[in-house]
Amino acid sequence: MSIVVTGSIAFDYLMSFPGKFTEHFLPEHMSRVSLSFLVDSMDKRRGGCAPNIAYTLALLGERPRLLATAGQDFDDYRRWLDAAGVDTSLVQDVPGKFTASFFCSTDADGNQIASFYTGAMANAAELSFRTIDGCELAIISPNDPEAMVQYAEECRALGIPYIWDPGQQCARMSGDELYRGLVGAALVICNDYEFELIRQKTGLDEQGVLGEAGALVITRGEHGCSVYTGGERTDVPAVTPFRIVDPTGVGDAFRGGFMKGMAQRADYVVCAQLGGVAAAYALEHLGGQSHAYTWPEFRQRFNESFGPREELGE
Repeated sequence: MSIVVTGSIAFDYLMSFPGKFTEHFLPEHMSRVSLSFLVDSMDKRRGGCAPNIAYTLALLGERPRLLATAGQDFDDYRRWLDAAGVDTSLVQDVPGKFTASFFCSTDADGNQIASFYTGAMANAAELSFRTIDGCELAIISPNDPEAMVQYAEECRALGIPYIWDPGQQCARMSGDELYRGLVGAALVICNDYEFELIRQKTGLDEQGVLGEAGALVITRGEHGCSVYTGGERTDVPAVTPFRIVDPTGVGDAFRGGFMKGMAQRADYVVCAQLGGVAAAYALEHLGGQSHAYTWPEFRQRFNESFGPREELGE
C-alpha cells in the first residue's frame, strides 16, 4: 500500500532523572515554579513523530513516504532513513534552520517533562498533498498546526483516507482546528489525556467524534487501548514488554503497527493488536528508532500475545 506519513522530524535529547518529578512540586507554591532536575544521562537520538512511525512501517515491510520539513543538519539522518527503508524523497530541507529538537527528561516512574524547538517544522505548510501521486493512506501526526489542518483539508478534497493524530499538539490547537482535522477522517487516534483535551475544546465525546470520523482509537498506556467503531467499544490489552527502558516513541510505534494492519486490510481490533506488539518493542529500547526485528519475529510475538491470524500470513 502507498502510505504517506506527515509530522515532525526532530532530534531527541533524552535525559533520565533518578527521582520522581511529583515529589518536587509543592501544591502551595504552584503559582511560582522554579525547578531544576539533575539528570544522570543524556542521549541524542533520531526522532520526530513522522520518522518514528515510518521506521516501524519500514520494519514491517512497507515503504512509507515521508512528507515533512527538516533543517540544514538533516543529511546524515536522511541517509539513515533511506537505508532503513523509508522514502525521504518528499522531505524538504529548509536552508538556514535547524531540524526541530525535542528535549525530554524521564523520571523513575516514567513521567516526562519536555520542551520542543520548532525549527524547520514551522515551514511544513509549504508542502502539499496535491503534489503527491498515488497516496492510498496518510497519517497526519503532530506537526505545525497550520500544516496539519491544511493536510486534512487536502486529503478530504483529494479523497485520500487519513488518520488524524493531533498528539501533543492537542494542548496548542484550538477546538476549531482540532475539529477541522477530525471531521471526515478515516480514523482519529490519541491517548486518554489528549482525548480529554479534544473533548473540552470541541465539545465532542466518543460518540460525537464517531459522528464526524470513521473510527476512534484511544490509547491508555499499560492498560492497552480502546477501539470505537459504530456504537461498539472493544478494549485491547497492552503487550507485556520484556523490559522497560524508555517510553519515547512508543505511541508512534503503536501507530506504525496499526497502519501495517490497515495495509493488510485487517479489522481495527487486529490493527490495535499489531500496534501493541510494535509499541512493546519500542518500550524496550531507548528512543523511537533503536529497536529492530524481522517480520517473522514480529509475527511470532504477535501469535504468542494474541494468537495467529490469516491476515498476517498464517
